[in-house]
Amino acid sequence: MAFMQSYGMSILFDVLALALIFVVLLDVFEVMILPRRVTRPLRLSSISGRLTWAPWVAIGRHIKNRNRRENFLGVYGPIGLLFLLFIWAVGLIAGFALLQWACGSGYSTLEKTPTFATDLYVSGTTFFTLGLGDVVPLTGIARFLTVAEAGFGFGILAVVIGYLPVLYQAFSRREVNISLLDARAGSPPSAGELLRRYGQHQNADALGQFLNEWERWSAELLESHLSYPSLAYFRSQHENQSWLAAMTMILDTCSIIMAGIDGIPEKRARLTFAMARHAAVDLAQIIRAKPRECHADRLPPPSLERLRAILGDAGLTLHITSHANEKLLKYREMYEPYVNALAEQLVMDLPPWIPGDGAQDDWMTSAGELLA
Repeated sequence: MAFMQSYGMSILFDVLALALIFVVLLDVFEVMILPRRVTRPLRLSSISGRLTWAPWVAIGRHIKNRNRRENFLGVYGPIGLLFLLFIWAVGLIAGFALLQWACGSGYSTLEKTPTFATDLYVSGTTFFTLGLGDVVPLTGIARFLTVAEAGFGFGILAVVIGYLPVLYQAFSRREVNISLLDARAGSPPSAGELLRRYGQHQNADALGQFLNEWERWSAELLESHLSYPSLAYFRSQHENQSWLAAMTMILDTCSIIMAGIDGIPEKRARLTFAMARHAAVDLAQIIRAKPRECHADRLPPPSLERLRAILGDAGLTLHITSHANEKLLKYREMYEPYVNALAEQLVMDLPPWIPGDGAQDDWMTSAGELLA
């Protein structure tokens, strides 16, 4: 009877250990190797993100200084990634240790009877391929598990080494166009300022080329952030810039053009709007940000009239009919709930429609002023 109970417990722990190893390896595969999004909610990476981001944000909200708050929130992306790697390592080490223990701990050690602590020690040294040699596997199953764990440890190390450069290259590509917005749309970027500056030069072709580039940027953003969702938490270099503000500004700009501006064809804007909205909707889903209305209207009627005046001074005539206003509102309703959700989830500010009084581009300010 005792033998049957012992055998039954051994089988149970074997199953638990194999399940833990499988869950960790599946998560590593889905996060680092699988080039498409995974919608399954019960994943180590998703659970880790939800459990760590909420308290991190709660602490960040209590930091009154904006620059310090952005710096604090900005380190979450890299730290969260390192923490996930730590969870994977601990999970595999514990899984193989439990598997060795359930199989009888077939080692030659200085201890008379190997304990679970010994199995953990051996599993850790094997996973990190230390090869200290003070514990030697004697049985066939112990040797097999030792070789298998060393192989997984070496393989995961190789995947991580290849993964990090890809991640940071995607981040760098995303940030290049965001930095270019500074001289084109102000700091922070706004649709009104972008159109005003292009309108001053009366260059509709240049504006069309700009929207074409941002259609491609939106597509690259969608592809990279669906494949590597942790990129959404990587913040830009300057506190008044972000990938979310840039995408929202592009959607705002396309909405104005599609609502009607004399002399600017709306076909190019429609293509860019479709791609940018696609990115906003899918990214809101991937980080589980539920669509929500903004607490305050980003473009109330007085601001819309001011926007018309600004564009008029630049030589652009924004249609003032009720039909044009309805079109603009319809387009805004197609994306604002999603960018509002992203802004709330990621603690990022949405851009204004028109620049604030006295707003100055980042490139026009000195380092001392930026730090002030």
